[in-house]
Amino acid sequence: MRISAFMLAGMLLTGSLSGCGSNLADLPTYSAERKLLQVVVEMPAGTNRIQRYNPAIQEFEPQQQAGSDDLIEFLPVPGNLGFVPATQVPALAAGATQPLPALVLAEAQPAGTVLEVTPVALLTLDINGALQSVLLAVPARPGQRTLPEATDWAALNKHYPGLRSSLSLWFQHRTRPTETRIVGWKDEKEAEKYVRAHMQ
Repeated sequence: MRISAFMLAGMLLTGSLSGCGSNLADLPTYSAERKLLQVVVEMPAGTNRIQRYNPAIQEFEPQQQAGSDDLIEFLPVPGNLGFVPATQVPALAAGATQPLPALVLAEAQPAGTVLEVTPVALLTLDINGALQSVLLAVPARPGQRTLPEATDWAALNKHYPGLRSSLSLWFQHRTRPTETRIVGWKDEKEAEKYVRAHMQ
């Protein structure tokens, strides 16, 4: 199937690229034209259904537990949960790696949507003794933002003072009975530095 640049742009915006034989995990970390950080959406904002992108079959798969689809037994995802392509960070399983997880604060986007984003923070979690970092971002396009004043870590805290504690609570309670502890938050500069340090 031949894909023009125009068609490709449309597919990236609508999230339909994953069905056309292109591996979302092979996308560049930064967009080619605008040099902006990219995030692939796995779980749209507002869902409780846990799913992950499987690059081996180039499809989104529900996470299973005891033969049933796994659910977040807490509040739905407060943003679009996904990953930064072409990055590798330690996974929770010993010796394994995964792309850097990311949460994009915006209206729900379909799984497979590729968003250009602006990093605003880096959250570090301790999950049963294993450290995991999560990039917090907002859409780079102002028209896609639900938090228009959240352009960096300082502005996020100034204009949306309850957001940090709300997100901390969600991450701590999303995976029961797993014990999750908030290690700390870092600003957008540290988030950008972390992304660059873990690019493939």
